[in-house]
Amino acid sequence: MTEQNDEHFIVASGLVKIFQVADLEVVALQGLDLEVARGEMLALVGPSGSGKSTFLSALGGLDRPSAGRLEVDGQNLLKLNQAALTSYRREQVGFVWQQTTRNLLPYLTARENIELLMTLAGRGLRERRAWADELLDAVGMRESANQKPPQLSGGQQQRVAIGCALANRPRILLADEPTGEVDWPTAQMILKLLHDLRDRYDLTVVLVTHDPRVAEQADRVIAIRDGRTSSETIRTSEDERQNGEGAASASLAHRPSSQELVVLDSAGRLQLPGDQRVLAGIGRRARIELVDGGILIRPSDDERAAAAPVAAEALSGDALYRNLYSSEPLPSLKPNAGRARWRLGRKKS
Repeated sequence: MTEQNDEHFIVASGLVKIFQVADLEVVALQGLDLEVARGEMLALVGPSGSGKSTFLSALGGLDRPSAGRLEVDGQNLLKLNQAALTSYRREQVGFVWQQTTRNLLPYLTARENIELLMTLAGRGLRERRAWADELLDAVGMRESANQKPPQLSGGQQQRVAIGCALANRPRILLADEPTGEVDWPTAQMILKLLHDLRDRYDLTVVLVTHDPRVAEQADRVIAIRDGRTSSETIRTSEDERQNGEGAASASLAHRPSSQELVVLDSAGRLQLPGDQRVLAGIGRRARIELVDGGILIRPSDDERAAAAPVAAEALSGDALYRNLYSSEPLPSLKPNAGRARWRLGRKKS
């Protein structure tokens, strides 16, 4: 990872989080490295248990990492005392959760939910009312200001929840599956709203999702596997995002062009996805060679033969490899297709 500069608003380096469960230690983060630019919208993807939500909790000041460095705008969260961490969480971070019951109090109106957070922060009545009105306008819920959450649809509740997340004028908006309980047209409205608010209030947005349609609306996508940063997907063109009403009927084939790159951590380690290792015939050991324009990774001779039956099984039925953004399977393995060339994270068989 490069050193922090003015563009790196968030920097995680060698981040470790260990949970104690009974007599066992569970390592949720295993040296995660990550950088987020100021004003960026970043999506975190990965299988359940990979460490996405753990990192989000650490970034929001809800949990303290066990080791490493986690800096936001130059302040290392691991070095803050409890009072300073509470102040950071209250004043600099906004949260939106998947479950609306975590976002809103059901017995308060939309306006009262937004004003409550400002009241707890000691804001005056006039300031609370003016800012609540602006936020209700910004999320398109001014006409429903006096309605309570049970009277609102799921999408309306999430819009009010976003207003609540911005009540104390945070610099970071953290969203954990913010569209997980709404249909896709409503999810698109929420995502467009996040983009608009990001630009309007100069926010840095980090969201966790399992839905590739949601992830592709972000500026950049980071895949986390086994508590480490595994790959990064960036746009390779200036294609227009599929936002708004016209995107509801957009097919997977019309997504913006993107490229998935393997990420090296601060020690120079990288992760090769398991399915791609199987297809390449790579086990626990591999040969690495410098070649013209890149590095060639291929299986060791003693593991090539043992991996062939496993690769053949992986290619049977519907178990073909598909990457995050492509609906096309890889072609079948040929007899000697046991080599994998990686250049800037791109695999060629």
